[in-house]
Amino acid sequence: MPSLAASTADAPALPRLSWKLVPTLFVCAAAVMLFGVQIVWIGYALLAVGLVIAAIVDRALLRDLTLIAAGLVIISTISLAADISYVNMVRMGTVLALAVAVPYLVSRYVYREYAIRFPWRGGGRWTRAQWFYLVLVLVLGWTILPFYFITSGVYTNWPTVTEPDAIARLLVGVNAVGIWDELFFICVVYTLLRRHFPNWQANLLQAVIFVSFLWELGYQSWGPLLTFPFALLQGYTFSLTRSLGYVITVHLLFDLVVFLVIVHAHNPGALPIFLL
Repeated sequence: MPSLAASTADAPALPRLSWKLVPTLFVCAAAVMLFGVQIVWIGYALLAVGLVIAAIVDRALLRDLTLIAAGLVIISTISLAADISYVNMVRMGTVLALAVAVPYLVSRYVYREYAIRFPWRGGGRWTRAQWFYLVLVLVLGWTILPFYFITSGVYTNWPTVTEPDAIARLLVGVNAVGIWDELFFICVVYTLLRRHFPNWQANLLQAVIFVSFLWELGYQSWGPLLTFPFALLQGYTFSLTRSLGYVITVHLLFDLVVFLVIVHAHNPGALPIFLL
């Protein structure tokens, strides 16, 4: 992969500690309340407090946190529980699309900025290290995910699928949300936070929001021990490669294993490819 130094050479040095952290932490805490604890009114209150403090601390930060907050509020209007009925897939797809589209359109046509971008190829052709990493993702997913889903019982957060139509909808749903994760958490949240914080700090902050979303989606029990490192790795990988296409590929490989594990857990013996 390209060096981290090369990918950030054009970025100004940002302080490790600044008052900007205070309102941003309120926004991150709001995500935890909205999607993790699921007490919506507290989440909205934390968002409001965070934006008020941002208005005092830094107007540029206020603009970017407002975009993130808009996305979070839009997402919070629906349940994220795994429901693969046709009606819910359309509803959820529409809301999640708006959560990306609204920040992008406001940034582009109201703020007149190009802060939110979707760089597909990044630095060009993938390196051997990048191809090796894709294989590693599959191996780690095959090793870890069955143990997590089956021993924790979280596979029951996804519906039992036995008919071809339901299996196909589960596959589409899992992968569609995986693609959306990278569009919102990486290309919107992480990208906007990198304008105000060092990469490592922005990555930690986006991971908190990312993991909160995944919790409501179904990755519960001790799931954050897996999803938090995954969110950090996705942000770090994007910093290195500048390639949305690559991080989506990583995510889809991971989600392919997730899909197969869910089908396997609900239908023991149907897919004899896992150790559990």
